[in-house]
Amino acid sequence: MTDCQGDAEGAKSPMELYEKLTQVGEQVRSLKAAKAEKAEIDAAVQLLLKMKLEYNKMTGQDYKAGCPPSENSVAPDNGPTTNDGADDGDTVDPWNVSTNNAKGVDYEKLIVRFGSSKIDKELVDRIEKVCGQKPHRFLRRGIFFSHRDMHQVLDAYEKHKSFYLYTGRGPSSEAMHVGHLIPFIFTKWLQDVFDIPLVIQMTDDEKYLWKDLTLEDCHRFAVENAKDIIACGFDVNKTFIFSDLDYMGASPEFYKNVVKIQKHVTFNQVKGIFGFTDSDCIGKISFPAIQAAPSFSNSFPQIFGARKDIPCLIPCAIDQDPYFRMTRDVAPRIGYPKPALLHSTFFPALQGAQTKMSASDPNSSIFLTDTPKGIKNKINKHAFSGGKDTVEDHRKYGGNPDIDVSFMYLTFFLEDDEQLEKIRQDYTSGALLTGELKKILTETLQPLIAEHQERRKQVTDEMVKQFMTPRPLNFKF
Repeated sequence: MTDCQGDAEGAKSPMELYEKLTQVGEQVRSLKAAKAEKAEIDAAVQLLLKMKLEYNKMTGQDYKAGCPPSENSVAPDNGPTTNDGADDGDTVDPWNVSTNNAKGVDYEKLIVRFGSSKIDKELVDRIEKVCGQKPHRFLRRGIFFSHRDMHQVLDAYEKHKSFYLYTGRGPSSEAMHVGHLIPFIFTKWLQDVFDIPLVIQMTDDEKYLWKDLTLEDCHRFAVENAKDIIACGFDVNKTFIFSDLDYMGASPEFYKNVVKIQKHVTFNQVKGIFGFTDSDCIGKISFPAIQAAPSFSNSFPQIFGARKDIPCLIPCAIDQDPYFRMTRDVAPRIGYPKPALLHSTFFPALQGAQTKMSASDPNSSIFLTDTPKGIKNKINKHAFSGGKDTVEDHRKYGGNPDIDVSFMYLTFFLEDDEQLEKIRQDYTSGALLTGELKKILTETLQPLIAEHQERRKQVTDEMVKQFMTPRPLNFKF
């Protein structure tokens, strides 16, 4: 889905790509000279940068205006690279996440590429001071690593001006996996420590547009996924979960905001941001406005009345950031505050951090429906190891926790920082074997998932209906 693929796919030779790059460069200069809208310029610049990366891959050289490639320009084949980031093959967009690096995506480079800000120790310490609670392990360990305007949210909160939370789920299957829990675990912590309302968008419409699924299945998946979300322990008095297929037709104010956003984003902009092509259905092209609308408080009149000035904080994985870069550009032009964001890293597939888990591949994931035996078998059989090939070599040289999936999973789910650090040291020194590390992960995940399954059994259809019914929530602004 990356736009460099869409716009450069016709370039079969270095010279053709060079000529396309030259055209896009001229377009960027023309837009700047004409003082075009910032979003349109940004979209063109992003396209230019991605095409430059494609040129570098094709020729092994950086693009330079006025310096066309030689006829025989071809990138050298040095085999798989251990470097990553936007310059070295990372793909990060709302539909695709992949990298060539066994350690996963280079998030430092991604911060630069997306133009966000790093969550540093100063910000973590400030969150602790403002909320009066020990920072969540996701903050302590850099799992939530990037933000937009979090300091402004805290500034307002310290002045007794509250905010609300917005996150979501794209329901593409009936069962969720453990990676899907990450934003909800953290969002629940935020809701608890700041004592604020939350809206959760179930984008069943999006899944119908992107997947080979029926409309009825997408809506059913939304309801089933809502049960898993409710089982995370959210406060029904402060949480509204909604299906786009249900809420769009029931809330004129929500739809009005969708239309306002649609009017202020051009087709060229969404092509540049999301990589849409002429063959994409018009539903995909218009969908980003639907994901943007919950960022504005007056989309929920039953909760916030007519107020449009209540700040929104969005915890999400960083692959969703393109939606909200667009939203933040539109917001001031339609009279609304920009939403703030907290970005998480990706939860890796069992086979390694080169890609994130997939709900469509049962062996890439630990599902919330898996049995204790199934969890053990998946970890033992499929979890990528950073250990050596033999026990003797492992004892001598140690393992690499930075690429070991079992250790990566423990960073998400093991609460004790000291225990996690001891595991890292023991595995690195060779004192802890791969099988022993996998056993620790198995014993960590089995009770966690069993407890989740028990809580989910307690979620009735009536509870789901209560969470998903538009209604006032208990809070004061």
